[in-house]
Amino acid sequence: MNMVTQSTSDQPGLQQLKQRVREQANELGFQHLGVSDTDLHEDEKRLERWLAANRHGDMHYMARHGRQRSRPAELVPGTLRVISVRMDYSPPHTRDAWEVLDQPALAYISRYALGRDYHKLMRKRLQKLAAGIAQTVGEFGYRVFVDSAPVLEKPLAAKAGLGWMGKHTNILSREAGSWFFLGEIYTDLPLPVDQPVSNHCGSCTACIDICPTRAITAPYHLDARRCISYLTIEHHGSIPKALRPDMGNRIYGCDDCQLVCPWNRYAQITGENDFAPRHGLDAPDMVELFQWSEEQFLQKTEGSAIRRIGHIRWLRNIAVALGNALADSKLEAANREHILDALRERLTHDSPLVREHVQWALEQGNR
Repeated sequence: MNMVTQSTSDQPGLQQLKQRVREQANELGFQHLGVSDTDLHEDEKRLERWLAANRHGDMHYMARHGRQRSRPAELVPGTLRVISVRMDYSPPHTRDAWEVLDQPALAYISRYALGRDYHKLMRKRLQKLAAGIAQTVGEFGYRVFVDSAPVLEKPLAAKAGLGWMGKHTNILSREAGSWFFLGEIYTDLPLPVDQPVSNHCGSCTACIDICPTRAITAPYHLDARRCISYLTIEHHGSIPKALRPDMGNRIYGCDDCQLVCPWNRYAQITGENDFAPRHGLDAPDMVELFQWSEEQFLQKTEGSAIRRIGHIRWLRNIAVALGNALADSKLEAANREHILDALRERLTHDSPLVREHVQWALEQGNR
């Protein structure tokens, strides 16, 4: 990182610069911007305890970079401040999430993944924001991140005043709930920092109580190995049989802890057309998705976050959901035969992982 070439040591000038940056961020579609310092020593302790307990499961990248994740200046030398931004993603005109979860023949996909992948969109906007800063102060040191490097984005967002860490370990805002993405700019600009906001979870335990697999083991403690988002997206191998029945029809991610959170009554509908649902994925027929060839999967998920799991894990996840549908008393007889036929067609799939989950699914239909 190159150090800023223009002096910005005067506090009034820095405050004005920060206000201008905030205005530019709003113009670029970010709903909130805050600034924090780089001191994450308490969060570092929590992270190391979490890793020591192996609660990160297969996410070996969480430990791969040592303390660079919790020490921004070690990841990007010269970093003095972190600019954190929020972009709302709750899409308009989608089928009610609870209705989809209650229909075993439909598949549930986490609301954040219904449209275009947010990584590239937000990264481009952050680069534009940095370019706007450079027009004001001249060349300065910075690096942009959107879930793309070892960054403790949620603790940084909390320090920057974007919200507080909820009991489900997501960031919560009184004005926006939790349906938003986060992004960061590490910079050598000594901008004035924002103050964290107070925690407003109170005695509520709704997110803990609703978690299908009991992955939230205590307030602010998440065991990723039990989390459906982890199991369907990050985990590469066989899904533990004991957890499969609790996954229901969730084939990519899980939103239950957000859906039940009282603060999400204040969540804002996104103004980004790119986050609108594609291919009817807000309430898709599960068998239809299961019948996609690899070519269809790649075509339908082009530009989507879903593509990252690949066709094999896509089929693995849907096989589990189809097995759960067969065990659901609400499943109609016609749908039952349709599901059985679809599963039998995949019994000879080339992937042992797919075959194993298909066999398990068929067994659920015999109970």
